[in-house]
Amino acid sequence: MDDLRKTIEDILKPTQLMSLATLTEDGKPWVRYVMGQAQNGVSIQIATFRSSRKVRQIQQNSEVHINCGVTEPEKANGYLQIAGTARVSVSDEDRKKLWHDGLEVYFQGPDDPQYCVVIVEPYRIEYMAPGAMKPEIWTK
Repeated sequence: MDDLRKTIEDILKPTQLMSLATLTEDGKPWVRYVMGQAQNGVSIQIATFRSSRKVRQIQQNSEVHINCGVTEPEKANGYLQIAGTARVSVSDEDRKKLWHDGLEVYFQGPDDPQYCVVIVEPYRIEYMAPGAMKPEIWTK
């Protein structure tokens, strides 16, 4: 694994606040905060409601964009701009893999019929290191 890929994976590992952009039904960008984390390298998982606006938007257009990486500004090690395609999973495997106790505020458990997982598969990630003038770019 190259150094850039490892740096990206290290940034994506912890569950963190991310901004997720989708496109509305009329083609306008819509950004919201989500809690996401990477599993299996750079694939990002986000818990959400099956009836949410983001699910409808992803089903219409799977292109998404994520910004993340700065969890504590005074300790920032760089941030990521991620372009990817998203899909919505209701598989038991995906829901149980992402499940944690913090989701009990929203769902009755990993088998709750409203609980689903948005999975983002990045195809381009820009890593902006502190003080850098240009990003380093990883592509799939």
